[in-house]
Amino acid sequence: MAKITGLGGVFYVVKDPAATRAWYREVLGIDGDYGPQMNWSEETCDRPYSLISHFTDDAYIKPGRGEFMINLRVDDLDTFLTQLAAKGVEVLDSTDEGYGKFAWLLDPDGVKIELWQQVAAPD
Repeated sequence: MAKITGLGGVFYVVKDPAATRAWYREVLGIDGDYGPQMNWSEETCDRPYSLISHFTDDAYIKPGRGEFMINLRVDDLDTFLTQLAAKGVEVLDSTDEGYGKFAWLLDPDGVKIELWQQVAAPD
């Protein structure tokens, strides 16, 4: 059975992506080909994890705000999509970009979820 294996990324809208990326690089020390990237292989704690938390209001998020999308890693996208179809879940679109396979759906609150099966390791 296919399963979600971890958080693949968080995507959100900013006024100046280049400036934001520079801030992440310069202030937090993280960068990558497509934006700030953290490799799980560099995690030294036992059983590292990602967390998705749900709230009834935005008090914990403030003063932050913004639109976002959640990217979830999946070990077998084709099988996972079959499982979603069996549950009656509408998949908005899917694609194979060579380095990874992707599919998109909406959660019950209308938040866009991107499923990602990593096919190739980053450089």
